[in-house]
Amino acid sequence: MYNIQENKAIKVDAVTFSELKMLENDIEELLRCNIDMVCDEEESMLIVGRQVRNTHYGRSDLTAVDNNGNIVLIEIKRDRKDIESRKEAFEFQAIRYAASYATIEDPEDLVNKIYAPYIEKYRTEFENESLTSTELGNRKLTEFLHVNGAEANFNKNQKVILVASEFDEQTLSAVAWLNSNGVNISCYKLIPYKINGNVYINVEKVLPLNDYNDYYVDFLEKTTALKKTGKKLSRRNLPKIDTMIEWGVVKAGDTILAKDRSEEATLLKNGNVLANDVELSMQKWLKELYGWSSIQTYVFAIHKDSGKSLSKIREDYMNAIMENSE
Repeated sequence: MYNIQENKAIKVDAVTFSELKMLENDIEELLRCNIDMVCDEEESMLIVGRQVRNTHYGRSDLTAVDNNGNIVLIEIKRDRKDIESRKEAFEFQAIRYAASYATIEDPEDLVNKIYAPYIEKYRTEFENESLTSTELGNRKLTEFLHVNGAEANFNKNQKVILVASEFDEQTLSAVAWLNSNGVNISCYKLIPYKINGNVYINVEKVLPLNDYNDYYVDFLEKTTALKKTGKKLSRRNLPKIDTMIEWGVVKAGDTILAKDRSEEATLLKNGNVLANDVELSMQKWLKELYGWSSIQTYVFAIHKDSGKSLSKIREDYMNAIMENSE
């Protein structure tokens, strides 16, 4: 990272969380409140647990459910030194916890064992005080699965996300091998920098490895090649709202609705929305409406004039360009 001052590029070296006096618990809380740091606008996620103890007295850091119905285990270590000093391998610890989650039979089982205690711990963050934690957990999880069409797929698979500022070679090698054998496990680096007393964190996905078609550089130049190879753009690198505005498929002043809800907002030229006279990112607006940790922004944002989701508008435009380029 470079800090630009009067046309001079001054290199800023990364620091460690240890040097910042941040504990693993601090990073855990940061991700609990901002899980979209390791997912994006193409994925919905609901945090349902923190420091969940299993039957063998192990503690998993964060537990979530994603829009495919997978139970997601997020395991966190501060720095490489913390990973290497453990007797048990980082990835093995996470897999062992994930295996214990495979025994969760149904949404009610998840609520009783994990989600209700989590709601009880963070009760001030939840509305509807008339409901018990179990009742509220059942309502929120049922809604999340229903709206995402994931009811039938609940906990058919488990997913693991490992987070650290740096990984050792053994962990990366093991995760790469697990990926090649069908295990859904990924690694994200949270790299901290300190500039003028402020802490900045760069998030980098390390594994699974991306290939060339995972990078959206200029869709209009790549459509023919993508069509011929039959490859698709990665969901993490699909065009975003600013590009859609450049295309002209949506424009500033358009009304955006929240899917299956009455709330609406006005699209701004910078890609944010104006809702109740407050400017917000589209994801933040939708996250607050649905009460989820992360949301598939383009699926749940409906363009009022066309009645289509932004995801559908984007897909239709991209398909039309690809067909015209043949």
